[in-house]
Amino acid sequence: MNLDPSDDEAIEKASGNRTATCQDSDSKPAVKKKRKQPTECFLSRPEEKQENTVKAKRRKKKKISDVLQKSAPKPGVPEDLQNLLTQHFGENRSVIELEELQLSDSCFLPANDLTHSFSSYLKEICPKWAKLRKTHKEKKSVVMLVLCSSALRSLELIKSMTAFKGDCRVLKLFAKHIKIKEQMNMLEKGVFHIGIGTPGRVKALVEQDALCLNSTKYVILDWNWRDQKLRRMMDIPEIKKETIDLLEKSIIKLCRDGSVKLGLF
Repeated sequence: MNLDPSDDEAIEKASGNRTATCQDSDSKPAVKKKRKQPTECFLSRPEEKQENTVKAKRRKKKKISDVLQKSAPKPGVPEDLQNLLTQHFGENRSVIELEELQLSDSCFLPANDLTHSFSSYLKEICPKWAKLRKTHKEKKSVVMLVLCSSALRSLELIKSMTAFKGDCRVLKLFAKHIKIKEQMNMLEKGVFHIGIGTPGRVKALVEQDALCLNSTKYVILDWNWRDQKLRRMMDIPEIKKETIDLLEKSIIKLCRDGSVKLGLF
C-alpha cells in the first residue's frame, strides 16, 4: 500500500494546530488571574479609609469636655432643680405625687450668680449667723448642711468659709478616711453647727438616726462647681441619685413645712 507524502504533512499540520490551540486555551486562565489581582487590591483601599473614618468619629465623640469648654457657664436657679426632679420621677409617679415634690419659690434662698466666694454667699443668705450658732445647743444635728460631690471638694469648701464660720464647729460628713461609726459618735457626744459632705454619707447617717435634720435651717447644694472633667455634682449619676433620694425622703418635706431653706451655690 502506497502513502502519499502530502498526507503526512497534512497530519503534522493538524496536530500542530491542535497543540497550539491547547496551549492558547491553557494560557488564558493565567492571564485572567493576573488581571483580577489589581482589581482586588483596588477594592480593599476604600474599606480601610471607611474604617479609619469610623475610628476618628468615635474618638471625637468621647471628648465631651471639648463641648463643655465652649459653652458659657450658667448659674443654677430653682427652676433647674424642679426640672431635674420632674424628669427623674416623671415616668414613675402620678400627678399628685409629683405635686408633692414641687417646691414654691419661698423655699429657696437667693441663688449664686457666680460672682460670690463661698463665704460671701453664706453671709448674704444668712446674715444672722452669729445669733444662730450661739443659740444652737442640740446634739445629733447641724444648723447648716452643705452637700457636694466629693471629699476633696468638701475640704476645699471648709477652707474657703473661714471668714464666715467664726468659732463654730464644722463636721466632715464624707466617707473617705472617716468611718461612719466615728461620725455617729461625734454627733451623739458633741454640738456641731455646720456639716459638709457627700449626699451618700449624709443619707446613711439620716437613715440610721445619727443625724437629725429637724434643727437644720439651711441646706446648700454645691450646684455650679465643676470638677476636672467639667462635671457638676448633678452630672455624676451616683451623686445625682443619692442627692435626689435625700431630697425626696427628708429635705423636701422640711422645705414644704417652712423649717428648711434650699440654696444653690
